[in-house]
Amino acid sequence: MSLVDRVRLFRLPDLSELRPFLIEGKRLGWILPPFAERLANFPNVFEVGADAVRLKDRYDSYESRSEALAGVVDALARDGALPKLRNERYPVARSFYDRPFLGLERSAVPSFGTLAYGVHLNGYVGEGRDMKMWIGRRSRHKPTGPLKLDHVVAGGQPIGLSLMENVIKECAEEAAMSAELARRSRPVGFTSYLIRNYEGIRNDVLFCYDIALPESFRPVNTDGEIEEFYLWPIDRVIEVLATTEEFKFNVALVIVDFLVRHGFISPEDPCYPEIVLNLRIRDHFGDESM
Repeated sequence: MSLVDRVRLFRLPDLSELRPFLIEGKRLGWILPPFAERLANFPNVFEVGADAVRLKDRYDSYESRSEALAGVVDALARDGALPKLRNERYPVARSFYDRPFLGLERSAVPSFGTLAYGVHLNGYVGEGRDMKMWIGRRSRHKPTGPLKLDHVVAGGQPIGLSLMENVIKECAEEAAMSAELARRSRPVGFTSYLIRNYEGIRNDVLFCYDIALPESFRPVNTDGEIEEFYLWPIDRVIEVLATTEEFKFNVALVIVDFLVRHGFISPEDPCYPEIVLNLRIRDHFGDESM
C-alpha cells in the first residue's frame, strides 16, 4: 500500500452496470440493479426500467417527493433492506448550489447514489516537518468505519445549515472547540469521488478546511463519536496512511489532499499527477457528461 494506492481506490465504477435515478428527466443518482428491483415493489412511486429508475411525475414538489421517498425508505428499513434510520435528511440536487428536489434520509443516500456532502477539518500544530496533526479514533459504535482513524472534526452536511455553521457545530460536538476558535478554520477546496462499496454507491463531495491550532488546545469529544485523540507527527500520519488501512477511506483522501497542498507530496514524485488528478471528479457540480 502507498499514498498513490489510496487514491486509486477512488476510481469510477462501471457506470453501465448502474441505473440512473431520474427526477424530471434529470439524473440525481445511481442505483445498483438489486436495489432497483426492490424499488419495483413501489409502482405508485417509481417507474423501474432496465435503463433507469424514475420518480413518478405526480411528485412535483419538494414536500411531495420527500414524503414519497420517506415512505419507501421506512418500509425498506423495516424489511432490513436499508440500514437503521438516522432521522436526518440530506438534500438531493444536481449540485450543492442548486435548489434540492427533495430531502432524503441519510442512511438511504448510498442506496440511491445521490450526492452527499460533508465538512472535514484538518487540525494541525506547527509547520513543515515539525508539524503535528490531530487524529481521532472513531467510536466502535459508529455505523460506518467503527474504530477507524479520522480527522479532529468531520461531519455530514445536513439541510438547513451553511457550511461554516456546520463546521462550528461539529467542532463543538466532536472536539469541544469554541466557536471563536472554530471560525479560524480556513476553506481550502474539496475532494470528491463516485465509488461502489458495501453501502451501495458513495457519491460524495467533502469540503475541506484547515485550522492551525494552538499548542495548548486539547480536543475533547462530547457526542460519543470519537473514542480517543492523538497528536501525531506528520511523518507518522504519512507512514500510517501509506502502509495500513487504519484511516477511514474518505478521511485518507482528504489527508492526501492536505499533504499535496502543504508540500509533503511534491511534483518530483512520479505519482504526483495521478494523485492530484484523482482527488476530485468533475461531475459533482452539475456536469451532465457522466
